[in-house]
Amino acid sequence: MKAALRNYHARMQRVLDHIDRHLDDDLGLDALSAVAAFSKYHFHRQFAATFGLSVHRYVQLARMKRASYRLAYRDAQSVTAVAMDAGYDAPDAFARAFRQRFGQSPSAFRKGPGWEPWLAAFGPLDDARSKLVQTTYTPDDVTIREVAPTRVAIMAHRGAPAGLGATIRRFIAWRKAAGLHPATHPTYTIWRSEPRPASPADYSIDLCVGTDRPVADAQVDEGAGGGTVRLGNIPGGRCAVLRVVGHTDNLEPAARYLYREWLPASGEEARDFPLYCQRLSLFPDVPEHEAVADLFLPLE
Repeated sequence: MKAALRNYHARMQRVLDHIDRHLDDDLGLDALSAVAAFSKYHFHRQFAATFGLSVHRYVQLARMKRASYRLAYRDAQSVTAVAMDAGYDAPDAFARAFRQRFGQSPSAFRKGPGWEPWLAAFGPLDDARSKLVQTTYTPDDVTIREVAPTRVAIMAHRGAPAGLGATIRRFIAWRKAAGLHPATHPTYTIWRSEPRPASPADYSIDLCVGTDRPVADAQVDEGAGGGTVRLGNIPGGRCAVLRVVGHTDNLEPAARYLYREWLPASGEEARDFPLYCQRLSLFPDVPEHEAVADLFLPLE
């Protein structure tokens, strides 16, 4: 029974990966049931029973998530092009669906996203994935590396997590203007607080880009607010490194594994520097299941 269940889940996982990889293609019942090797007459019920969403709703949400990321964080595509990539035949149909889901038109969202409705809109998608996509880490997944010190430009976010999207937008705009492209200048995230502090106002995270050059027109920021840039360092030393592949917008399970299971069993001691990650590939530049991040736990 366990082997049969694993095989069933693997087939469903294959469908989710196919959807992520082929958002621009035909994702109807015939195509997806063939990917899963299930009967098309039962597949839609099997999918809904497994994930709590219909196939059509899941695909809609996955396409809308990519569209919203492109609107918020990428400005190379027009709203019309984003609408076509989201599977809509006309921009006005996309605009209606977008407004219904986020309470803003696509153009208004691009100018100033409303992040709280945005976060709430994708709750069903995240819940659906969590029913099946539960990565189990083992000690073999963790390597210990000697890491060189890294000079970085830092944009701090201080305050409720719901406002992080706005800080990310400012960070992307700043690094683009500074000519610090992700392909040549690595991207880091440093967590300065608990993921869910008692007061949301205490949430603290640094967005960083590796650079050896001076930061032109940077304002020194002692840690308050978000949007100013300062220079700093990620110190070198020994680190436990755990690679996360796919859906790297939520690294909490990987961090929990490092702290709760790997560290106590390893005999190692954590160093006095926060957990951080290097983002090696980012959604929507790659499909969500191909995004990659290395999580670093500094060690003594």
